[in-house]
Parts: sequence; C-alpha cells; structure tokens
Amino acid sequence: MYKKIAITGFAIALTAGAVLATANTGAEAGGWNHRNGWAAAGGFAAGALVGSALSQPRYYVEPAPRYEPAPVYYDRPEPWTPAWYRYCSAKYRSFDPQSGYFRTYSGRARFCR
Repeated sequence: MYKKIAITGFAIALTAGAVLATANTGAEAGGWNHRNGWAAAGGFAAGALVGSALSQPRYYVEPAPRYEPAPVYYDRPEPWTPAWYRYCSAKYRSFDPQSGYFRTYSGRARFCR
C-alpha cells in the first residue's frame, strides 16, 4: 500500500514537471533552453509537494472505551432482597443466586452478606 502511494506521488511530480517543461517559455518554438529547465525543476518541486501531501496515510484513532465503575454500597443490603441480589452479583463473579453463596479463591463456599 505504501509503495503504491509513493509511486503515485512520484508520478504526480514527474507529470507536473513534464507539463511545465513543455510549455513554450523561450523565444524558439519547440527548442530546449534554460527557461524550460527552470520550469521543469519548478514543476517537479511543485508536483513533489502536492504528491507527498496527497499521499500521506490517514489514520483513525478510536476513542478509548469508557468504563463505568462498579456500584459502591456503604451499607450492605438485607439478604434475599433485590438490592442484595444486585450487590452480591456485582461483587462476586461466582455468586449463586439460588443458594446465596459464592466461591472464594481457595474454593470454599461463603454466604454473601
């Protein structure tokens, strides 16, 4: 992909230089003189600038995901209430709502309070 873009910019530069070089700026028609050389150099420089500006890769950066913090409970809810179910489910991934217990890292079952 980048090689294709670089070739495109180089081709634009050469085309612009050739167009300006063939313009008859001298006294003699169809001949080559120092003015045509300056026109070719100026056309190549202008084409190189335009070609490199057009061939710059464009990047899109996605915004960082926004994470919502877990709910904070200062006073634990009473067991078997809807607030208790929400609290225990949010706090412990291994919470079993049917029994009210969760598994600790050591593998023991503990009641959610």
